[in-house]
Amino acid sequence: MRASVIISTYNSPLWLEKVLWGYSIQTVSDFEVIIADDGSTQDTKMMIEAISEKTQLSITHVWHKDEGFQKTMILNKAILASKTDYCIFTDGDCIPRMDFVETHLSHRSLGCFLSGGYFKLPISISKKISKNDILNQDCFDLKWLKKNGLGSSIKNLKLAKNDLILFAFNMLTPTKPSWNGHNSSTWKKDIISANGFNNDMKYGGEDREFGERLINAGMKARQIRFYAICVHLEHKRGYVNKDVLDKNKDIRLKTKIEKQTKTPNGIQEV
Repeated sequence: MRASVIISTYNSPLWLEKVLWGYSIQTVSDFEVIIADDGSTQDTKMMIEAISEKTQLSITHVWHKDEGFQKTMILNKAILASKTDYCIFTDGDCIPRMDFVETHLSHRSLGCFLSGGYFKLPISISKKISKNDILNQDCFDLKWLKKNGLGSSIKNLKLAKNDLILFAFNMLTPTKPSWNGHNSSTWKKDIISANGFNNDMKYGGEDREFGERLINAGMKARQIRFYAICVHLEHKRGYVNKDVLDKNKDIRLKTKIEKQTKTPNGIQEV
């Protein structure tokens, strides 16, 4: 195994199943899947057991009791359960293109983390995508997407298949590379050195704060948003809370001002 794909999820078995079908047909197979489950019900566990029997995926289901949004804590537990030296992070609502894992592996380098993005789909198309649409890779085909209701947008170029265009986009994009929880990767030893994710942070900037500590430690962020492709399935976000967002902003500000490289409440504290 060359990599551990860590997928965060919470009570979204239908979306997670689509994501796992995407990982079942990757162009490389020497990776494990760690499900970082923030307290889902038995429905998610049953789905994982079923798809494990239907695919060759090596899946480990890491779960803890539902006590509110604790994504950072379950990610830390998943990292500890991983068995390789390289971790790819994504979410249970992001279906990977078949070259997703290979792209992360081919671009990885010491002293660096990779920063990817996603192609956001409307809820109507998210619901329409079937197992066969994933296995056939139709859900990454612009003609298929437009046929099923995707509107015209400059952002559609993210799914272009011209290597020269994609290279140019990665070099010219004004978006700075940052740690994005839906599509980023780095070495496990560097994650451990940063003490993983900050358990004090709930939703809103918790992924970015982790990446900011990596940069404070001297790591470089490399842009692969037009190489490592995944499509994002739309869903509701009932966990957004203004007070939590404000607290997270204060934590990030402290990380920046004090140039912190480790969190005091992270992977060693779970």
